[in-house]
Amino acid sequence: MSLKDKYAKLVQYAQASNVENLSVVEQDNVLYVNGSATSTVKERIWALYDEIDPDMRSGDLVLKIDVISGGEETYEVKSGDSLSKIAKKYPGMTWQKIYEANRDQIKDPNIIHPGQKLVIPS
Repeated sequence: MSLKDKYAKLVQYAQASNVENLSVVEQDNVLYVNGSATSTVKERIWALYDEIDPDMRSGDLVLKIDVISGGEETYEVKSGDSLSKIAKKYPGMTWQKIYEANRDQIKDPNIIHPGQKLVIPS
């Protein structure tokens, strides 16, 4: 199995997520994947790598994904958080913007739960 086959799921996700300047090169038994993406896409690419090689011991993949400035971020809700408290951690952010970006998982802006992963819009 080639490295491109081994990491096909990761590469396909990067392509589908429109990673900018995506480069996938196999050289000397190492697959080099480079590009730029939002922090959310970068985190998902690393999660896919973890699924494929959980101990990350193969040493056959080099990921260099730069975060695009202004891209959206993900925030994991902690105990005691509120949308207002989270918004204060991001300059220029309001609880309303966070609520609007996450309406698919927040029905009431006064009720969020630890462990929820919220998109922080750019």
